[in-house]
Amino acid sequence: MSSGPLELTDRPVPEPGPGELLVKVIACGVCRTDLHLAEGDLPPHHPRTTPGHEVVGQVAATGPGTSRFREGDRVGAAWLAGTDGSCRFCRRGQENLCPGSSYTGWDIHGGYAEYLTVADAFAHPLPGGFSDTELAPLLCAGIIGYRALVRAEVPPGGTLGIWGFGGSAHLAAQVAMAQGAQVHVFTRAPAARDLARDLGAASVQDSFDPSPVPLDSAILFAPVGDIVPAALAALDRNGTLAVAGIYLTDIPSLNYSKHLFQERNLRSVTSNTRGDAQEFLTLAERLKIKVTTTPYPFSQAARALADLEAERVHGAAVLQM
Repeated sequence: MSSGPLELTDRPVPEPGPGELLVKVIACGVCRTDLHLAEGDLPPHHPRTTPGHEVVGQVAATGPGTSRFREGDRVGAAWLAGTDGSCRFCRRGQENLCPGSSYTGWDIHGGYAEYLTVADAFAHPLPGGFSDTELAPLLCAGIIGYRALVRAEVPPGGTLGIWGFGGSAHLAAQVAMAQGAQVHVFTRAPAARDLARDLGAASVQDSFDPSPVPLDSAILFAPVGDIVPAALAALDRNGTLAVAGIYLTDIPSLNYSKHLFQERNLRSVTSNTRGDAQEFLTLAERLKIKVTTTPYPFSQAARALADLEAERVHGAAVLQM
């Protein structure tokens, strides 16, 4: 049965191979990357791959050579599904840049399904204090938002601008505020503005409104290249803008003096390391991060993607199995 870019298909339950876990899916977050893949903004690596990479589930079986989890354990599967472990980037501790990396829902079947297989070494133990639905967005939106926050290099007590305020941004903002940053949010969606105010943002305005203060750092979560010049112009001297998404529309021309001079920095964010995941999930539990979700039954996955595109999702969309 077809439904927009998604097609409901019957497949046999996969068998876990060496070093793999078979995971029965409980919940799966709906990420903007899933939308980019469904719409063709990101070319699929394999045809008819099942999307979904914010997976909360229970280990149903273990393959030969697994050691970290047992049958019945609750685990998470995230975007980074595997690396070669031997390239120069892996040896440097930069496995997110591994040329041989693979990704859940892009290279291998993901969590928009009843079962999936996950490499034991890349599955994540899950923090306490969260429901299954709340845990799902932590596994990509949270982890990538955290890496973007690290890449933005917010100085102690500094000012941080956030453009776009959905599943990832509302989690990163809470970590930033807990670390002492003053957070200013730029978004066009009324519900997102309300959420930002509820979480304690110092100011909330439209995407292209001027910043009320010079910004030490900024993160762009919206996949809109037109925002890049506005965010760079809002930076103070030596400020850093981190672009968090895997996809971004074209960036208009930049003016060196207005956008880059005075040692302003423009950075991208590429995937995450397992160390990023461990750090963020530990922080999420310690800080008691508030996860705002909009749940959908599994049968309404296509509607969840459509709502995400139309900015009708409050916080993060999550499929419940």
